[in-house]
Parts: sequence; C-alpha cells; structure tokens
Amino acid sequence: MSLPDFSFEKSISKKGYRVIAGVDEVGRGSFAGPVVVGCVAFPLQIWETGGGKNLSVTVNDSKKLTPRQRELASFWIKKKALCYGIGWASVAQINKLGIKKAGEIAFRRAIKNCNKRIDYLLIDAFYIPYIKGLRRRNQKPIIKGDGKSVSIAAASIIAKVYRDKLMVKLSRNPKYKKYSWAINKGYGTLDHRKAIRKYGVTRHHRRQFVETWLRNSDS
Repeated sequence: MSLPDFSFEKSISKKGYRVIAGVDEVGRGSFAGPVVVGCVAFPLQIWETGGGKNLSVTVNDSKKLTPRQRELASFWIKKKALCYGIGWASVAQINKLGIKKAGEIAFRRAIKNCNKRIDYLLIDAFYIPYIKGLRRRNQKPIIKGDGKSVSIAAASIIAKVYRDKLMVKLSRNPKYKKYSWAINKGYGTLDHRKAIRKYGVTRHHRRQFVETWLRNSDS
C-alpha cells in the first residue's frame, strides 16, 4: 500500500519555514452533525524517520483505515506532534452560512487551537482565507493531500476520530437512536434516509443537504 510521506514538508522547510502543519476536514458531505477539522504539525525528528512506512502506526487518509487503526494512530499523533488542534462548525452555522463558509470557520478554529504559531499550511485541495499570518503564499493546497502528506493525513485522522465519537455520543440519545448515527456517522446511508422519511429531521440535520436529497429523490 502506498503511504503518504514527508516530502512536501521537507521541501517547504528548505525555504526557511519551521512549523509546517497539515489541515484536513471530515464530515463535509454528511446529512447530520458538525464539520470537523484537524490541524497537526510534527517536529523535525519525526520527518527524519522517512515516510509513512517507517512510523510505528499507520498514518494514511483516514477513510482508508479501520476504526482501530485510526484510534491507534490518533493516540500516537497527539503524543508525537509538535502541536495539534481540533476545530468545528456547528449544524446551526452550516444551515445559516452554507458548508463552504462554515468549513472555513472550522479550519480557522483548528489552526487557532493548535496553540503554536504556524509558519506554513499544507491543505487538502484548497486555500483557506482570512488566517492571520497565513496568506496564500504560506499555504499549499494538495489534491488528495491526505494520501500524500503525513501531516495532512494525521489531521484527517484526529478529526475523524473526534467526529465519530461525537456522532456515537449523539446516537445514544433516545431521540436520535433511530437515525443510526453510531453506524453511519450522519452520512446519507440508506438506513439514515429511511429514518428521515419516517421520522423527519432533527436540529442536528443539515436542512439544505436533506432538502436537496428529498427534492432530487422525488423528481
């Protein structure tokens, strides 16, 4: 299996940047729950281990890992990182602002919660606006970056573990158990869609996402 490595981090560090963080979001396309972003910066000593194959855990695109692999990796990442942060945007913010602007709020929160001045950002796919000290010249969007950069992959893992636990916790509430969030994590799976049709939506559902699906499925 091809794994992400530190080649982007090493290349950028040659330009004088020292604290290089990866950021990634999870839950962007789900029907329910917040969008969550992870931010991770590793120390130089970790870069020197080589690539993802030389780490003591598997750090890869979080979607390609099992829940157990993600849990182990998340613990390792938080222990070894120079800094890490989690940011989120609530369903209320998604409903009010749309997923793009809400996602940008989550990115900025994750970077702020890293509690260290970051010199450069590696991002999965696109630039993030309005980050103090991190303009476009200090950002590098990488298409499918969570499969190429260990820092971005690590960010996706801690965000995924955090969000999955949140959705499992929400699912324990008797009012929401019927939506099977512990299993589908809020995504529009068949069981989730059936529950929406039968019971309607909750305050944890994204109105535009659900309305778009209903409109398309009824047409």
